[in-house]
Amino acid sequence: MSEQPSLIEYPCDFPIKIMGKAQPEFTQTTLAIVRNHAPDFDAETISVRASKNGTYLSITCTIRATSRTQLDALYQALSSHPLIAVVL
Repeated sequence: MSEQPSLIEYPCDFPIKIMGKAQPEFTQTTLAIVRNHAPDFDAETISVRASKNGTYLSITCTIRATSRTQLDALYQALSSHPLIAVVL
């Protein structure tokens, strides 16, 4: 099975939406994972929104993606963390 060509041209700005339960450590944990895979990520650019009842948080981080391998590793790290419910 061969790898399909990427539809994305790298490097590029790439938004990632991360959702999880509104807990004190959610934002810091999420940012630590993102910075681990995208060290040049600027935390000042994040957008955080609470759900209507405040139960969940949605964080949008726009990183400078350099490769599909980087994005795949970041998505895997985020998706496998217990505080994180959804990564888009």
